[in-house]
Amino acid sequence: MKSEEIPTFEEAIKRLEEIVNELEKEDVPLEKSLALFEEGVKLSRFCREKLDAVEKKIDILLKDEKGLIRREPFSFPPEETANRSKDY
Repeated sequence: MKSEEIPTFEEAIKRLEEIVNELEKEDVPLEKSLALFEEGVKLSRFCREKLDAVEKKIDILLKDEKGLIRREPFSFPPEETANRSKDY
């Protein structure tokens, strides 16, 4: 991914994972560590902004007829919950 390209959320998360893995190595030079850290901070902010935007869209969808937002915890239907627990 080129630095000028705007990544997708998924690409940004994947790159953040790569950065963390690279920074966990003991032999990374200081300058490279700093550059990776700066890139990671930018990607982290990008992901936070994306998540905030999605949350706002969800809030809009959950507004009731009085304009109040009904916050409801997300939960899987019982049959999906049983299937998901097998995946872990």
